[in-house]
Amino acid sequence: MAHVLVIEDDPSIRAAVLRALDDLGHAVTSAPDALTGLRSAVEEAPDIIVLDLGLPDLDGSEVLRMLRAVSGIPVIVATARDDDPTAVRALNAGADDFLAKPFTAAQLDARIRAVLRRSQAPGTPSDLVVDGLRLSPTGRTALLDGESLDLTPREFDLLQYLMERPNVVVGKRELMTEVWRLPPSGADKTVDVHLSWLRRKLGETAAEPRLLHTVRGVGIKLAPPVEG
Repeated sequence: MAHVLVIEDDPSIRAAVLRALDDLGHAVTSAPDALTGLRSAVEEAPDIIVLDLGLPDLDGSEVLRMLRAVSGIPVIVATARDDDPTAVRALNAGADDFLAKPFTAAQLDARIRAVLRRSQAPGTPSDLVVDGLRLSPTGRTALLDGESLDLTPREFDLLQYLMERPNVVVGKRELMTEVWRLPPSGADKTVDVHLSWLRRKLGETAAEPRLLHTVRGVGIKLAPPVEG
């Protein structure tokens, strides 16, 4: 059973979701607008948040950014905006999954359980360390040579995925599927842009890499600098 916070302004949809999740054994609380939802997220510390994008006071994408500034609580975006650009923006802003309305209670329950499985693996994840780079999955912080890195949620997720697989070449399609949770169409451009931003923050370039090494025609690997 999970504690689910539902942030949804439509009273009929909110009531239906609350009733359905309660019937499935979850503990559910709700908020009708963004500010109430943000306050509830901080005060209640739910296991997961189901967030509508079309809120009356703040756009859901802005709510996501504010949440990610203070919390790593998993978020499922549930919205009537059923289009790829909206999904991409939500996932890039820090959502863990995207569900288009209308959806069934069983679909939402399955997404909730899947997201919680990914975010609540047994035990507390240890910090990941490669050379002078240290990343804390639980605290969602990253340090390079002792200096804090200012990473977006997607940059952090990308870096974590690569750091969990040191010295392993990872393809761009795999990154699109596993990090972005999207089909691999257009993977090269999206992944390349984020890798470029990440390299800049790590103080390196594709031509002169320290940690992110491109394997032409195959993918990218995160590895310590080669001695000599």
